[in-house]
Amino acid sequence: MGALAVLAAAAPFADSDQAAGLVTLALIILGYSLFRLAVAVGWLSAGSVEGTLTIRRVRQQHRLLSRTWLELRESGRSRWLPVYFDPALLALAESPASVDRKTLRVGDIRLYPSGRVRTTEPPGKLIDNPSRPDPEAAALGAKAARPTRRLLLDAQSAVAAPFFGLMWIYVIGGGLLTFVGAVCVAAAAAIWLSAVRGSDPS
Repeated sequence: MGALAVLAAAAPFADSDQAAGLVTLALIILGYSLFRLAVAVGWLSAGSVEGTLTIRRVRQQHRLLSRTWLELRESGRSRWLPVYFDPALLALAESPASVDRKTLRVGDIRLYPSGRVRTTEPPGKLIDNPSRPDPEAAALGAKAARPTRRLLLDAQSAVAAPFFGLMWIYVIGGGLLTFVGAVCVAAAAAIWLSAVRGSDPS
């Protein structure tokens, strides 16, 4: 909603070419958000994950990307499923979980996939959860779930926004106001993309 609000705020100052770009970006944001929602709630399959599996949480750190993954083990084979962050995940130790095509439950926690199942390990540094639940997990989870912390994490990807603004000025033309508008739109889109992919603020 924040990204769409920024696009709507920029629309009154846009000429016809810029307005067409804003509408196109808004349609991309709406379409991709609906796709991610469909995968998360089970309307679309995240991959062939079903049955009772052994699950452990890992946090991926790759460049500016931080995501939560579940390592799913069954019959000696591992697969990785990205999920949206939930503070309860910080207390999750390796445990069996029941999975069907529609829902992913680990104990009382209902998790939502943020992408498709991988058969290869995700790139970057993978940080395992402790083998036993951390007694400080509830406090750490509450701290990690703060909106300001999440926004700070997602905003890291907005560092490229000024370069997009310069490119926009070079290709389309315009002055300082156009540059500022393009930077704001690019920053909002970058923050949205980081959030919708399932960032992990822990």
